[in-house]
Amino acid sequence: MTAPVDDRPAGAPSAGVLGATPDLAGELDLAIGVRGDRSIATAQFHQGALRVLRPHYLDDSGQVCYAVVNPGGGYLGGDRYRITVDVAAGARLLFTTQSATKVYRTPGSRAEQHVHVRLGPGSALESVPDQLIAYRDASYTQVTTVDMDPTASVVLAEVVTPGWAPDGGLFRYDEIRLRNEISVGGRLTVLDNLLLRPDAGLSGMCSLERYTHVGSLLVMDSRVDAALVDELHDLLGPMDPDGQLGLTLLDGPGVALRALANATEPLDAMIRAAVDLLRRRWHGQGPLNLRKY
Repeated sequence: MTAPVDDRPAGAPSAGVLGATPDLAGELDLAIGVRGDRSIATAQFHQGALRVLRPHYLDDSGQVCYAVVNPGGGYLGGDRYRITVDVAAGARLLFTTQSATKVYRTPGSRAEQHVHVRLGPGSALESVPDQLIAYRDASYTQVTTVDMDPTASVVLAEVVTPGWAPDGGLFRYDEIRLRNEISVGGRLTVLDNLLLRPDAGLSGMCSLERYTHVGSLLVMDSRVDAALVDELHDLLGPMDPDGQLGLTLLDGPGVALRALANATEPLDAMIRAAVDLLRRRWHGQGPLNLRKY
């Protein structure tokens, strides 16, 4: 196992609990602060099968972009991962992955990932990973907890894709659980719990009817209102010819998006279009153009 890397400046606080945890396959701590007109990493630690690439600045807004890497190539049965992200007051982070997250067979024990996010006053986090691909006999649980200041902003995106078999058919994973818990000002405001269990006896996936892929977008921001939800619906509706798109205005305030499809690309397109609208409206930024190299 690679020795842990701790890139904290002298005297800097940790993003989480620094130091190796023996029963974890990988762990990552990342703290983001502000220096001048840019957001920068003020603390960084990784151990095991998690890394982050060097930071990118995709435009002149000062927002920093970090991409997570799993050098092991995928998650296996019994693997447990922990990611802690701390975004300080006024800082902005775009968090993504270098490539798809792949969950392989997990006989006897599921793979798990626990993500803990803290957002200070006026901070912002956009989490826009590549798709989660679950292969045959895979079971995976991901729990994301967010503790945010009422003036902070969070955008959480996810696309779940079944893996492909060599004959061109879809593998049947056992179970995917995605749970998001968002607390605003110390009060649990949103609990989003998605459970997917394909059924080999059905033509499609259990609870997804004839569809095989699911996309989600969860946004919490004080600027969300009914007019924004209507704007998102007008933008995304024409991109969803089958009518499998749902948008819900949340108390908080916030908005939740869920969409179904039979491929990753239309879901990616809808989520990116929604994220681009928010970036343009709230920060005056151009379309999201992730450079993962």
